[in-house]
Amino acid sequence: MSDIAILLIGLLAGVSSGFFGIGGAVVLVPALVYIFKYPQHYAQGTALAALLLPVGILAVMKYYKAGNVNVKAAAFIALGFFAGGLIGAVFAQAVPSPVLKKLFGALLFFISIFMLFGK
Repeated sequence: MSDIAILLIGLLAGVSSGFFGIGGAVVLVPALVYIFKYPQHYAQGTALAALLLPVGILAVMKYYKAGNVNVKAAAFIALGFFAGGLIGAVFAQAVPSPVLKKLFGALLFFISIFMLFGK
């Protein structure tokens, strides 16, 4: 696929991130798997590489200025994310790509059910 198509997927992920507070894995991984035909591990690794830089800084600044950021909680989440990302990546490498794709889909499914029907 073209660089323009990849850029547009990034733009969609960015808009989703700024609007919903999500976008990285939820938009990028399925797009890379189903549109660009990346294997699951390759899609996840590429999405993580794209998110490595502070891509959300402008959105965070808007939320912060509106008083909608708990900086202390964000710092602790980032610390846990830092360690958890390594742990998750180590375990993911041992999972076959078709199984990993199904696990990713199941995670999105259960999150969507909870968001739609939970309290």
